[in-house]
Amino acid sequence: MANSTLMHINKRFDGYLPIVIDIETSGVDYQKNAILEIAAVTVDFNDAGVLIPVGNFACHVTPFEGARLDDAAMQITGIDPFHPFRFDISEHDALTQLFQFVEKSLDLTGCRRAVLVGHNAHFDLSFILMAAKRCKFKATPFHAFTVFDTATLSGLVFGKTVLAKALRAARLGFDKNEAHSAIYDARKTAELFCCIVNKVKVGVGV
Repeated sequence: MANSTLMHINKRFDGYLPIVIDIETSGVDYQKNAILEIAAVTVDFNDAGVLIPVGNFACHVTPFEGARLDDAAMQITGIDPFHPFRFDISEHDALTQLFQFVEKSLDLTGCRRAVLVGHNAHFDLSFILMAAKRCKFKATPFHAFTVFDTATLSGLVFGKTVLAKALRAARLGFDKNEAHSAIYDARKTAELFCCIVNKVKVGVGV
């Protein structure tokens, strides 16, 4: 990751490292529906002191045993959980790889803990925490309740809370044909988060 002399990320967010997360699920009930895709994007300051996306992780996830697969959700995402060339991995393996990715980022940046960044972030956090509980992880690298929600932040800065509208307002662009792919949505959410942070000077505001 970049090591800027102008701004160190472990100083910018009270010691927390923002990790942008997007998940695709088989419905909206975090207790009953499955995670089908997970993507994560890390951010850091470049040598000019500008926050940028710097690394990513993504995988397809096998629905846990007994998970509910809602037809409406499947139609929206277009995901076939049982496609033979999906190359999905178990929920436990997906979380293990995600947490290793996050922990490596924490080591590289010197941050004390990760904070989840997402568009409607508590949705993503609730699914991850429930999956971690189901897989018997004792802890996760993410703060248990604090998040940076780009829906809220973009509503404040751009007057738009829908991701596609917020991205267009920020002049970042959005391809609706790529939407509902976890890695695409995570990358675009990361761009939006960076754009908002770069507009704000600490202690000054927008």
